[in-house]
Amino acid sequence: MLQYPNTDWKKKWYVIIFQHHTKGGRLFDLILLWLILLSVVAVIVDSSTFIHDKYQVILFSLEWLITIAFSIEYAVRIIVSPVKRKYILSFYGIIDLLAIIPTYLSLFVTGSQFLIVIRVLRLLRVFRILKLSSFTSAGLFLIQALKNSREKIVVFFGAVLLLVTIVGTIMYLVEGPASGFDSIAVSIYWAIVTITTVGYGDISPATSLGQFIASVLMLTGYAIIAVPTGILSSEFNSAKKKQNPEPGKARCKACGFGLIRPHYNFCPHCGVTLNDTEDKQITNQNITEDKPE
Repeated sequence: MLQYPNTDWKKKWYVIIFQHHTKGGRLFDLILLWLILLSVVAVIVDSSTFIHDKYQVILFSLEWLITIAFSIEYAVRIIVSPVKRKYILSFYGIIDLLAIIPTYLSLFVTGSQFLIVIRVLRLLRVFRILKLSSFTSAGLFLIQALKNSREKIVVFFGAVLLLVTIVGTIMYLVEGPASGFDSIAVSIYWAIVTITTVGYGDISPATSLGQFIASVLMLTGYAIIAVPTGILSSEFNSAKKKQNPEPGKARCKACGFGLIRPHYNFCPHCGVTLNDTEDKQITNQNITEDKPE
């Protein structure tokens, strides 16, 4: 179990920095978020030559002030953390470190200060502050749908990769370097751009056969784009059904499948034996037992 630091000031600052339920902790996090936004906006506007030439000193000073503040914050987080190694190697700990490195790196590598935009990742803390990740059921359903459909999506992208490789090779043979298809790799790039309906137009077929193949690939692209959407929609609905059993049905205690009827002896999803109502976790106490069809 995580223990607070014994020193009083460490305990106080631990609560302020790492906890979000107190007034001081929430104020600290909101100030931190505003500083992150200010820093990212400063870097973006500084990339403009006109603004850079006119406000270089102000932007430079602002960036170093914010970087020093973030450096002090990072050091304090390490000091007050009960398990320092755990924080340093955590996701947020690594992001906090990456947020201050670019400014110091700019002393040795010109232009590296623009990598400061990585600080925008620190805004992910807003999900913890507002507790959105715990209470947004739609987000949980989406995560579950992505996990359940990962094999189908991998197979789908594998099929698409094979398709563009074959079509790219054919276009290289049909068009050749004269039409800009200098190699099979370039032809595959063209096939990917075409099948995704991006259509940069930097390479285009000149022969009638090549234009016919391109037309078929474009039409195929519209159908292919709909496939991942269908896969995710199906898994999303499936995950939602598991979370919300239909009236007159129950949830399997082993796998959470939510389409168990009272007369079922086995879970149709995982096959576990359902011996009593406790295993079935009846969610509607007023349901009547359905007769087998």
